[in-house]
Amino acid sequence: MSLPATIRSIRATELGPPENYTLAESRLPELSDDELLVRIGAVSLGYADVLVSAGGYQVKPAVPFVPGSEGSGTVIATGRDVTAFAPGDKVSVTRFGGVLADHVIARSSELSAMPPGMTFEEAASYGANYATALHALQDRAAIKAGETLLVLGAAGGVGMAAVQIGKRLGARVIAGASSTRKRQFARDHGADLALDYSLPDWRESLKAMTDGIGPNVVFDPVGGPLFEPAFRSLAWGGRHLVVGFVGGPIPRLPANLPLLKGAALVGVDIRQFALKQPERDLINRSQIATWCAEGLRPPVGSVFEFTDFRAAMHAAAQGESLGKVVVRVSH
Repeated sequence: MSLPATIRSIRATELGPPENYTLAESRLPELSDDELLVRIGAVSLGYADVLVSAGGYQVKPAVPFVPGSEGSGTVIATGRDVTAFAPGDKVSVTRFGGVLADHVIARSSELSAMPPGMTFEEAASYGANYATALHALQDRAAIKAGETLLVLGAAGGVGMAAVQIGKRLGARVIAGASSTRKRQFARDHGADLALDYSLPDWRESLKAMTDGIGPNVVFDPVGGPLFEPAFRSLAWGGRHLVVGFVGGPIPRLPANLPLLKGAALVGVDIRQFALKQPERDLINRSQIATWCAEGLRPPVGSVFEFTDFRAAMHAAAQGESLGKVVVRVSH
């Protein structure tokens, strides 16, 4: 395959809103012996990606910064020491930023083979969300078959992953979402029941759905005003998974509540899990690959063209997309 003379990427010299970012072009550097060049087909953007690009994440990247932590594409060149992949291989790319470009220089450790039958848009959307959901539900909550799982923000990328993975693990899944469209979307992709948490009395509806017991596990990427009432709704011995704070400022919880409910507040950080427990992370990703080979697919959300990257970043920040926002880089 012929190599491009330049790389086009979305970058900023100062972290901030999408308006700080521009489409820039730079010369293609030489590959090191352990590097690969990937022509990017699609990149997904989630709330965390926009938070990182704005400088609001707990780890601030160096500038100039290129957003995007997950994409997919085709290997077009490899260094002489690379043996795991070859030109022509379809791959998914996962790293801390740098993927929102038409070509990416990566190492083999940042790549995985695309599951057979997936589109570039699907392959850019599944890895981080499925890994987060499986780690949260299996490793952190130890969810058991037959237990009830409440997923907040169920129509978003990571929420939908929790719905799908929860069903794979045998849970009874209640999808929480604020609109009829989002709740139907979650039902269409496997949720057993749907909860409208925009209603003032939503806890009563949840109680009725769980025979007055409450959910055993809450998967919560939303936080904000839903956080405390969701924790209060847990069954005895329940686990509340803290995944993110899309819904607003970081909330607080009275310390007596876990005591009174015999419940646990459990943090989920997939980035640190992969760094500190790489063997366990690899086992999880192998399980996800098996499920994908069996037909598990992420629903692709709103799709934007490469030049519409600012609109894509705004959409990811607002959380209104059904599924994860995707930027189509090349066809």
